Parts: sequence; structure tokens; C-alpha cells
Amino acid sequence: MGDEAPPLFPAFLKLAGRAVTVVGGGPVAALKLRALLDAGARVTVVAPEVTAGIAASRADVRRRRFRASDLDGAWLAVAAAPPEVNREVATAAEERRLFLNAVDDPANASLYLGGVVRRGGVTAAISTDGRAPALAGLIREALEALLPEDEVRRWLAAAEEERAGWLARRVPMERRRPLLVRAMAALYRERTSRDETD
Repeated sequence: MGDEAPPLFPAFLKLAGRAVTVVGGGPVAALKLRALLDAGARVTVVAPEVTAGIAASRADVRRRRFRASDLDGAWLAVAAAPPEVNREVATAAEERRLFLNAVDDPANASLYLGGVVRRGGVTAAISTDGRAPALAGLIREALEALLPEDEVRRWLAAAEEERAGWLARRVPMERRRPLLVRAMAALYRERTSRDETD
């Protein structure tokens, strides 16, 4: 494997009601802020200047330079500031054992946020390990075009129903995926026969 870094560990975070600090007040910070607020996080934004959207948001906005203490009590931090500020945030985050998404700054990041596709209750995230975020965005757009909202809802409903049965019958984890493939195939056959009679 040589000098290659180990693969990243993908995860989805429950941020509802949890404190998150965003350092930076520009358009990129505004995009990150919107996603964090949508996830229910309690967000504090720290920046000398902020966009009108950030100012009008429900975030706690502190118009000043970053201080290391801004990360105290946070569960997560996002740095969308100039590189020298991102480095300060990275140092403070590391001291607090806090994960940091340093936007377009992989050297200072301990967390990368992927391109996200949400369809019918299913969320998929795509990452290039911070090496090519634009490629992650292109793949996200391709998946959005391929995954129809209504179909994904049907798939999710069927999978939930199957899972309830597996839990009731104590079906071992290793046997569940083949059973789910059969259930999905049944949905496909049902749809195909319906399309043929239309």
C-alpha cells in the first residue's frame, strides 16, 4: 500500500439540538450553514463579516475574528475561511478532539463532507477523500438523475417492511441481503406487469 492514506470512515451524524461552530461568513459558509440548520444543529457563526443570508438566519452570529474558545462545547466545526484562519481553527479543533470540515482545505480537515443525494427517504453521500470535490459533485448529479423519487420511496417502504419481519423472525444479518434482493425483484416484476397492462 506504500504511503497511501487509509480509507476514510463514512458516517452520518445526528446534529439535531447539538452545537456546531462555523468559522467564515461568505457564500461557502452560507451553504454549509443551510445544511447544518436543516439537520437541526444549533449553529454559531464566527466571522468579521457575513453575507446577508447568514445575518438573517437563525444562527448565533458573532461578528469578530475567530477565538479558540469558540469551539468550546461544539460537537462539530466547519472552517470556511482563508487558509491562515482555517489553520487556527484546525489547531483549536485538534486540541479539543473535535472533527473539523475545512472547506476546500484538506490539509486542515479531519472530516470531509461529500456530495449528497436525498431521494424518497434515502440519503447517499459521495466522497473523493477530499482530493476532487468537483468530481463528487458530478457523481451526485448523475445519481440524482438516475434515482426516481417515487421508486426510491417504494423501495424504502418494502425494505422497512422486510426488516420488521426479519427482526420478528430473528433472521441473521448475513441472510437479510439476499432476501431483500428477492423483495426488490418482486417489486420490479410487479411494476413491469403493471406497465405492460397499461
